[in-house]
Parts: sequence; structure tokens; C-alpha cells
Amino acid sequence: LKKASKRLTCHKRYKIQKKIREHHRKVRKEAKKRGRKKPKKDPGVPSAAPFREELLREAEQRKQRLEELKQKQKLNRQKEHEKKRKLEAKKNAAKIKEKAGEKESSGKSKAKTNKLPDKNSKKSFCRELRKVIDASDVVLEVLDARDPMGCRCPQLEQAVTCSGGNKKLLLVLNKIDLVPKENLEKWLNYLKKEFPTVAFKSATLMKDKTMFRKRHARVDLSRTTECFGSKCLLKLLHEHGKTQNKAIQVGIVGFPNVGKSSIINSLKGVRACNVGLTRGVTKSMQIVHIDKQTKMLDSPSIIADPSNNALALALRSIIDTEESGSADVLEGVDAILNHCSKQQVMMHYSIPDFRNTEEFLTLLAQKRGMLKKGGVPDIENIAKVLLCDWTGAKISYHSQPPESQRQPPYLTEDKIAEMQECFNLKNVEDENNATVQALKFPSPANSIIFQSAGMTNGTIGENTLIEEASEWEDLEKSKEGEEDDDEDFAETDDDQDDVEEEEEMDVQEVNQKAKLGKRQTSPTNSEKQIAEHSNSLSFSLDKTADEDDAYDFNTDYV
Repeated sequence: LKKASKRLTCHKRYKIQKKIREHHRKVRKEAKKRGRKKPKKDPGVPSAAPFREELLREAEQRKQRLEELKQKQKLNRQKEHEKKRKLEAKKNAAKIKEKAGEKESSGKSKAKTNKLPDKNSKKSFCRELRKVIDASDVVLEVLDARDPMGCRCPQLEQAVTCSGGNKKLLLVLNKIDLVPKENLEKWLNYLKKEFPTVAFKSATLMKDKTMFRKRHARVDLSRTTECFGSKCLLKLLHEHGKTQNKAIQVGIVGFPNVGKSSIINSLKGVRACNVGLTRGVTKSMQIVHIDKQTKMLDSPSIIADPSNNALALALRSIIDTEESGSADVLEGVDAILNHCSKQQVMMHYSIPDFRNTEEFLTLLAQKRGMLKKGGVPDIENIAKVLLCDWTGAKISYHSQPPESQRQPPYLTEDKIAEMQECFNLKNVEDENNATVQALKFPSPANSIIFQSAGMTNGTIGENTLIEEASEWEDLEKSKEGEEDDDEDFAETDDDQDDVEEEEEMDVQEVNQKAKLGKRQTSPTNSEKQIAEHSNSLSFSLDKTADEDDAYDFNTDYV
């Protein structure tokens, strides 16, 4: 940018000059009033004074001493500055050496242990989850009431039931205010036959420890702040603690966005754990003391196995929608729309009929005003918003429980009895009925019917992740080998082209055309063998070779 010009209009310049003149005049008047005296000049030594020469000499010597002192002080200052610069240079050099040494040491450590563990990596999530399962006496598997079967992890349930050591597994059906009442009762009747199940509705607007309320600020204390099912859950845990005669540790596990941390906050009454719409907010084990007898262990989410279907990966995957690719997000939205009633989706979003997922997203983006430059609908961002809505607590949808009760192979009657002992199931049922009576539910007409894809497989141990990584490397190596084979076949194609060019050159000789016409059959046979051996030959080259074989040169010269 250019500097602003200092030019002024004549009117302004004359005005400033006038003001300056007035100011000087004022200063002079004030000085006259005060009676300012001019500083007296040094008269010097009078010529008639005795010892005049000696006095002058002394005065000169004083001047010289003062000048020498000033010069010495200057030199001392310069020396001090130089010392400081040298010290700073030494310190900087030492810091650079330390940084270089740290980099070398980190490089060596990386070479030894490949890579340092990352908090966001799948291995660290599995490690922390395993810690929680091993350390807890009671494991609470949190399920989303809208799709309880899709939130169940058979690997987790098998690990807890087969671990031994009197470890118990409870099911907590969270977000019950987002499903119709009849549907919730059906799911409670279905799940209580396998594990003790508690209906829960966690508080959403929790006060932080550091928060303070302003005098005139209005806070919406609606039913979203209320918590239901906490008394029932705490009673169950206290009863189990009395039977064990010790303080128990309760681990809370489940897939992302089912409300694990919000349950702990509801039981504690304060926002003790971080909560958010983004997936994988909790990255490590967190210990929260509810009271003297119970200690809650918050865990990171279960990692969905990549072998699951697109619907399970879209709703239960730990990868954040912001980091994932646009193709994965669109595939997830497509899977969700395929498992819902089309008419209900149109009614909920108040959108006209659509043919495919892209058309649905374009209509939704236009309605919500999510547009790019030139009015182009932003399909990627609207797809991410839609996924967040479906995993969050915005949309009310429900799935029906299976008609027949098929228990998984790891759940025998003995295991079910072992999990249900030490718990008063009648009290649990009564408390669940009380919560169902107290809570307001959406009407079935406003809730979207959803087809569940069944249980979602998850990876709990690190060994499975290592096996997957090794399989991926083997696949890559096999692909590289195939590429090398293709290159070899390409070389054989080049050799064949050279053979054909030589044949054409021989054919052009006029004197030996008849002889070459008879011999033409033998090289074509060899060419056919090469073509059979190498699958990568082009169709056009084979065609020209066949035409040359069919052509008879003797016919021209008969």
C-alpha cells in the first residue's frame, strides 16, 4: 500500500500557521510576566587577577579529566555490550545443539519403536478401552434407544462374560426421550431377557465447575436439563457394592455418540467429562468419583470393524465426519436413506420427492441455504451435517426389536443367570416403569421408522488391528507383483512388434515374394503361441496379424 500524502489545503495550512504564531505569542507574554532571566555567561578570570595563568591551567586540566572519564565510560559500556552479545551467541549455539541432539535421539527412538503412540490412533483407543474393561467390576454397555441392536458389540459382550472374576455386564438404554413409548417398552422387554437393562435419559445442559451464573442472564431450564433413570442405576450399583463388601469400579463403554460421558455427568450432577457432537471426544480413561462406594471409569469409544456394512460404519464409526472423505460420507447418507421410509423422510425435512441421494442432498442444501459460489449447493457439508444430526440427539427415529429371541452363541442360560444374580430385577423393572411414566415421548407419527442392520462388530484387542495392517501390506505387495508381471508382458508385446516389422521388410523385396508367401505360415503360428502365452496383447495387433496370414502373395503374380 502507498503512504498517505502529506499535502494539505491552503486554508488548513494557513490555519495551522496562525495557531502556531498565537501559541508563540502567548508563551512570550507568560515569560515576560514571570520575568525570565537569561543565563549569565562565565566572565572568566580577569586579566588583573593574581595567579591567573595557574587558574587557567587548572581549568584546562579539569576539562581533560572530564573528557578522559567520558571516554573510559564509553569503552566500559562497549565492553559490557560485547560480553552480553558473546553470552547470547553461546546460549543460542547451545540451544541449537540441544535441538539437534533431541531430533537425533527422537529419530533413533523412532527407528527402534517405529512410531510413538498417538492419542488419536486406533491402537491407543483399543489399549485404553482394554484398561477400562480389565479394571472395572461392573461394565455398563450404553445403547442408543433409537437403534439398540446396532449399538451392541458382540466382541465386547463376549470379552466381559467370558472374563470371569465375578464381572457383571449391564445394558443402559440412553436417549429414551427420542423414541415412542410403545417401542421403548418392547425393547426393554426384549433386552431384559439377556442382561439387566436400565432405561436412562441423561441431562444435556450441565453446569461446569468453573461456570458462574450472571444476575440478569436467562437460562432455559426446560426438560432437557432433567435426568431420568439415575436413581435406578445408582441403586443397582450400590446393591452390587454391598454384596462385594468393597468400593466398586464401574466402566462405561459403547460406540461413539451413544452418551457415555453424559451419563457420568448426570450421575455426578456436574460436568466432569467433556461432551461434544464430534466423535471420539474421550481419548483416554478418565476416573470420576461419584461417592465413596462407586468410581466411574469413562472410556474411549469402541472402534467399528471395517468389515461392517455401510450403515454401521456411517452411524458407529469413530472417524470424525470432518476428517473423512466425501465419498464415505455420501455412502453413509445413502445407506441411512435406504434403511428409512422415504415418505417419512420427506415429511420430516419437508422436501419434495427425490430420485436418489444426490438429489435429496441438493434439495436440502437449497432449503437450508448451504450454497457455494454461484449458488451451487454444498453437498459435502450438508451430508456431514445430516450425519451429525442422525448420530446426535436431533432426529427422532426408532427400530423394531427382532420377532424371535435368538441369543448369540456366547450367551448360554448359565451365563445369563450369572449376569443377573446379585441384582433385584423386580426393583429394576418398577424403576423403569416409573421413568417411562414420568417422561414425555414423541408420537409414533413424528418418529421415522428405521430398519436396523443388526449387531455391529468392533475391535477391542490390539492384535486384530495388527493382523489387519499385515493383511493390507500383503495386498499391496501382491498388487506390486501384478504390476511387474504386466511390465514383462508389455516387453513380450514389443518383441512381437519387432518380429512383424522385420517380416514386412522382407515382404517388400520383389524377387522373393513368392517364396516368402509359402513361408509366411510358420512365423504366424509362433506369433499365436506368444499371444496365447501373454494375455495383455491388444486386439488390434492380433487382427492385423490374422489378416496378413490370410493374404496370399502368389495371387498377385500368377
